[in-house]
Amino acid sequence: MKFVNWNVNGIRACVKKGFLDYFEESNADFFCLQETKLQEGQIDLDLKGYHQYWNYAVKKGYSGTAIFSKQEPLNVIMGIGIEEHDQEGRVIALELDTFYLVTVYTPNSKSGLERLAYRMRWEDDFRAFLKKLEEHKPVIVCGDLNVAHKEIDIKNAKSNMRSAGFTIEERSKMTDLIDAGFIDTYRYFYPDQKDAYTWWSYFGKARENNVGWRIDYFLASETLKARFKSAGIAPEVTGSDHCPVIFEII
Repeated sequence: MKFVNWNVNGIRACVKKGFLDYFEESNADFFCLQETKLQEGQIDLDLKGYHQYWNYAVKKGYSGTAIFSKQEPLNVIMGIGIEEHDQEGRVIALELDTFYLVTVYTPNSKSGLERLAYRMRWEDDFRAFLKKLEEHKPVIVCGDLNVAHKEIDIKNAKSNMRSAGFTIEERSKMTDLIDAGFIDTYRYFYPDQKDAYTWWSYFGKARENNVGWRIDYFLASETLKARFKSAGIAPEVTGSDHCPVIFEII
């Protein structure tokens, strides 16, 4: 069973840059998107064999998530059930036979960390949402978590210590999530792999020079560990400032 996750930074723009070619080539069972940046009716993707689920932000052209699934889920949950958090289309959860699949676009703390306090509330509420699901079935959660967890996950750690996405506060919340029983699947397979990034700034030839951050993840409940098959990153796939990440289970 193959899962792909990609922050497309605008699906309409990404479609013009080869999204559908990669989508077809990947032949994923589940394909998750963040930062779709559109409203209902603004795109019509003909994805034969897939059920499509979209969660739109109230604000136009902002945020948004989607899941394309070969399987029809037993249940679909939009958001985490807290009004403060559910205006930006950041979460979709599908209930399948043996697990939940959750895609998430975690709020950015923004330059100047003006949204850090909100981000801290989000982190606690989202973790509680996942643990509530896990009371019923194991959980696979993927998305742009907007944090480089450890120094190995960012090219220039020292100069970014107070940058949004690499603050002590955000990294600690990621640790809390992993300590709550979730495995960072890429690090499970590649604990010491350096220079493995999923996002690069558009400035300063960052992608060309691989000056990046690993902020896109697949996390999975520890109870699924026996089913893990592989995890990977596809930096060769362009079309967004993020690249796809992949996870497979048996």
